[in-house]
Amino acid sequence: MTVDLRWWDTHVKGFESLRLGFLPRFDRCYSALIEDLHERGLLESTLVVAWGEFGRTPRINGSAGRDHWAPLSTLVLSGGGLKMGQVVGESNAKAEVPKTTPITPQDLMATIFHVLGIDPQIQFRDPSGRPVYMVEHGRPIAELI
Repeated sequence: MTVDLRWWDTHVKGFESLRLGFLPRFDRCYSALIEDLHERGLLESTLVVAWGEFGRTPRINGSAGRDHWAPLSTLVLSGGGLKMGQVVGESNAKAEVPKTTPITPQDLMATIFHVLGIDPQIQFRDPSGRPVYMVEHGRPIAELI
């Protein structure tokens, strides 16, 4: 299942809109989902991923928001047989780039495939008929730490 949260994209009045809108709702929903899955005994077999398509600029823009920033992104993984309660990687002091244990999008996809029991080396054919790996370079996060 995918949940699309368009109001996460806070280019204008970011702190205000997050504090008054998004973050309280996200905190309630995410924690309730994790708690429910745990109580039902489903958390070990269910991977919950909270991730945006971009990180946010380390600097505030002229509209009191933060724009897209590809060099660093934050995500939360829960369940799926992963070790919980740990932080993997950290940013530099200005939140510009990874400082330790950089995790690539390919690593995240390898992790998701691993939890789903899908071989990351599975291939599909592009429009020209050339075989392409689903995850060519990534490794599951558990292997990187």
